[in-house]
Amino acid sequence: MNNLIWLLRASKWARNPPSPRMVKLVLAIVALAAALVVLEKLGWWPDWARLEHGRGVRLPR
Repeated sequence: MNNLIWLLRASKWARNPPSPRMVKLVLAIVALAAALVVLEKLGWWPDWARLEHGRGVRLPR
């Protein structure tokens, strides 16, 4: 059933594609998120912006 929903959504997008402005907005958000992940992985994320005690289950590294 889930595949049918995605097929209907894809057909809707094929008939009414998003505007170029919306595509640029989504790509900018994805690029910003990727840049934040890269900064964190390289260790360039500032200490004041790190979370000391997060909520949820702690998994050992």
